[in-house]
Amino acid sequence: MRRDQLYLTDMIEAADAIAAFVSKCDDEEGFQDDELLKSAVLQKLTVIGEASARLSGDLKAQHTEVPWADVVGFRNKAVHAYFAMDWSIVWTTATRDVPELRRQMDAILAVEFPGTHR
Repeated sequence: MRRDQLYLTDMIEAADAIAAFVSKCDDEEGFQDDELLKSAVLQKLTVIGEASARLSGDLKAQHTEVPWADVVGFRNKAVHAYFAMDWSIVWTTATRDVPELRRQMDAILAVEFPGTHR
């Protein structure tokens, strides 16, 4: 079984990719007009949700500051309701929520796996 440390690292790497992707557009309108960008961001959000779903219950219970259910729920919506996706929500998630989530994952790594955080 994969360790929590690796799932947290996967989440950080996906968050970093999202930051790089959205830095290439000027605003939400540019995001909305770019199908490739939207697909790339959504795929990385899915990775974040999938990794979050696989984290141990113990780790999640120790870090209740993270909205775990929301992270996994977003992944489920992205996968199962793709054609009903509200791209404004994806933009907000990518530009506002993901940076905060990335900060939280980094903090968890620092606490749970000292010396390995990024």
